[in-house]
Amino acid sequence: MNKQKKLEELYKQCIEELKSINIDLQKNRLIETKINTRSKKRYGCCKKLSKDRFQIEISEWVMDLNEDIIKNTIMHELIHCMPRCNNHGEYFKNYATVINEKLGYNVSRTGNKERDFKESNLNYTEKPIKFNYKIVCENCNYNFFRQRVKKNFTRWYRCGKCGGKFKIFKLRNAINTNCQKIRISQSTN
Repeated sequence: MNKQKKLEELYKQCIEELKSINIDLQKNRLIETKINTRSKKRYGCCKKLSKDRFQIEISEWVMDLNEDIIKNTIMHELIHCMPRCNNHGEYFKNYATVINEKLGYNVSRTGNKERDFKESNLNYTEKPIKFNYKIVCENCNYNFFRQRVKKNFTRWYRCGKCGGKFKIFKLRNAINTNCQKIRISQSTN
């Protein structure tokens, strides 16, 4: 079975499971499924195409994992199709809790790629990331690295630790390292 057909079949199973707990997504919404062949990091995404039309993309590499992991990813993205669930806030968490308790899923905000590969009996290898930019908080001097930076990054975002502004430095030689995470805040200006 090819990956798109497998995705469609697992999607149908997820929809039927949701109906069994009185969540009928197809009543008011059109949801399309698609395999994303470009994404290497994320499991999937949900795109809102119009008021009641959504597209769920599942990364191609996820389709090589166990079916329960694929269905968990589909359920995560289906929650994003529900009203007020376009982020991982309170409504998302409430739906995830209900689905986890009633259907035995493990829907969470993020996945664990290394664990999921191990559970699927696949070898997990992650290439080091080449960072091209160093970002420094002007206030507390906290720094982190990024491959790409949005055009208006310094205008839109502030340091999540102190609220300070960022300065961006282009690196002459890219740095190979594991990804560093920082909480940044979106500016309200």
